[in-house]
Amino acid sequence: MPLGESMISTVKSNKNIMLDKSKRFRKTLGGYNKNRTTEYNLPNATPEQLLEIRKGLKKENKIMWLKVVGISTVIIIALVWMLFAS
Repeated sequence: MPLGESMISTVKSNKNIMLDKSKRFRKTLGGYNKNRTTEYNLPNATPEQLLEIRKGLKKENKIMWLKVVGISTVIIIALVWMLFAS
């Protein structure tokens, strides 16, 4: 058998041996059933509550950002000091 025919027959046989991997995911929540819709019961919030939530999140993010910058600065200063101290 020439080289090309051998490769083609090998590819075909390997393709026939492979498992159908999509069968494993058909019963999961992957989205195979388009008729089913998901319902979300989200609480209603007033604009004032949303503003309070927004301010709280901004404050938390600012505090976290300051901590990250502070710790990073301390680590960099310590590494530079150790580099020049030795």
